[in-house]
Amino acid sequence: MERLLSVVAFVFLCGFLAVLVQRVPRLDLGLVCLICVLLCGYDLFLHKANPERR
Repeated sequence: MERLLSVVAFVFLCGFLAVLVQRVPRLDLGLVCLICVLLCGYDLFLHKANPERR
């Protein structure tokens, strides 16, 4: 259930940032949003969970 909610939150974040970049078309804002999505995606999909947490 936690993983599903994390993916839903990631989708909402991507949607919000896409609207933001579409409404305010600036290169620096686009780069910051891209970095934000990449860091969040890394943390969600690639980062290994702490084994002590379980």
